[in-house]
Amino acid sequence: MESDMSNVSRTGKEEINNATSTTTFGKSVESQAQIKDAAAQASPDAGGEMLNIYRLEPIAAPDDPRWDNSPGHGTVVVAARTPGDARIVAAARELDFMEVDAAPAEDVTTVNASAFRDDKLYTVIEIDRNRRDVTRGIVDGVVTIDTIRPVQTD
Repeated sequence: MESDMSNVSRTGKEEINNATSTTTFGKSVESQAQIKDAAAQASPDAGGEMLNIYRLEPIAAPDDPRWDNSPGHGTVVVAARTPGDARIVAAARELDFMEVDAAPAEDVTTVNASAFRDDKLYTVIEIDRNRRDVTRGIVDGVVTIDTIRPVQTD
């Protein structure tokens, strides 16, 4: 007995429903508006990308075991698009296994293990918004690169 895995059902005498839409990718009103907005923001006349300023502050106790896997860097201020982007900007400044000859396995990155990306270790606070006079990146604070600890000594 064959099993039909489709969610499409036909009752009565209506036309066959093949669960497809006549919408073409990128042609909807929403897509066109997003494309237009992106072009306006990327325009040389825009004066730079609109960014917000975020402060990333450690919130976990100093003896929290999460710090064992992801060392903290203190308070860091970044210019980013969103609170999530602020975490990514800060984490990108840390040294990654992919940047040294110490990768634990091929195609493995440690960027997702950053303390900045853990909402139990760091909180993100918006301190300013809609700025064009800054570039995406660290505005204040120091992100050390000693996040990778050697397991062997030379």
